[in-house]
Amino acid sequence: MTTTLTRGRPGAGTARTRTPRQGGHLRRAVARNLRAHAFLIGALLCFALFTWYPMVREIVMSFQKVRYGETHWVGLDNFRQIFADPEFWPAWRNTLEFTGIALFFGFVAPFVTAIVINEFRHAQSYLRILVYLPVMLPPVAGILLFKYFMDPGYGLFNQILEFLHLPTSSWLASQDTAMFSLVIVSTWANMGSATLVYLAALQSIPGELYEAAELDGAGLLRRVWHVTVPQTRLILSLMLMLQVVATMQMFTESFVLTGGGPQGSTTTVVYMLYNYAFNFDKFNTAAALGVVLLLVLGAFSALYLWLERRGGEE
Repeated sequence: MTTTLTRGRPGAGTARTRTPRQGGHLRRAVARNLRAHAFLIGALLCFALFTWYPMVREIVMSFQKVRYGETHWVGLDNFRQIFADPEFWPAWRNTLEFTGIALFFGFVAPFVTAIVINEFRHAQSYLRILVYLPVMLPPVAGILLFKYFMDPGYGLFNQILEFLHLPTSSWLASQDTAMFSLVIVSTWANMGSATLVYLAALQSIPGELYEAAELDGAGLLRRVWHVTVPQTRLILSLMLMLQVVATMQMFTESFVLTGGGPQGSTTTVVYMLYNYAFNFDKFNTAAALGVVLLLVLGAFSALYLWLERRGGEE
């Protein structure tokens, strides 16, 4: 009888000692999750405060007008004003022209650069730093450097062309070359990030695929087309959409280098929005133009994702 009670007590004692341990483990788990959720809530609050609130506020302001310090609802008057502006459609044409040229160069150049760097067995770290260096520079500083290079009189680019006995260019001072010059600056300044993304995607491709292609007698171009491109299709499609959205919001290059000129040939939609807000003091009209740009980019993103999903299903 005594033995039975003795054996039962450790079991009971063990059950009593496990409860505090379980309770402590639960408290530690709750505290750990609370800290994690606190960081998450802080990030969400910052995102809501600095991203969603300005977006909602912009939509509200696009239907309002401020007169003599009082705010009035005016419906679609701000939208009618921007559509009646003679600079509205030329600004969209300039924006689409810049986006098209920037995609041709800015989408291909980082991918080709990543392929070249990936072929090196040594010094990849130095090449990564060299490619990413323009991204680390302050944007305005890098753009002003190119403004000096593209000066028609004493600019470095024209001096190089003269040394090679080639015709010089007016670069930023001509309507024919101003937009192309902005594309050069934008591609140089922004290709570093895309190159590193492509390089990471390339290094995740199994080497056996390239070895099998080499055994089949595939050269570099065929390996790129039949192995590299299919294996990085998801990254390529995502970067394409992001680049279209980013290039359609081009502002800094036009603002610093050309001021929207010459003769409005580099005035984009975002630059026009800046003029409405800070040069003409028409913040509500600027908000309406921002809403139009938001709708256009949102429609493009939705259409692109739908086409990608449909292509993936097929």
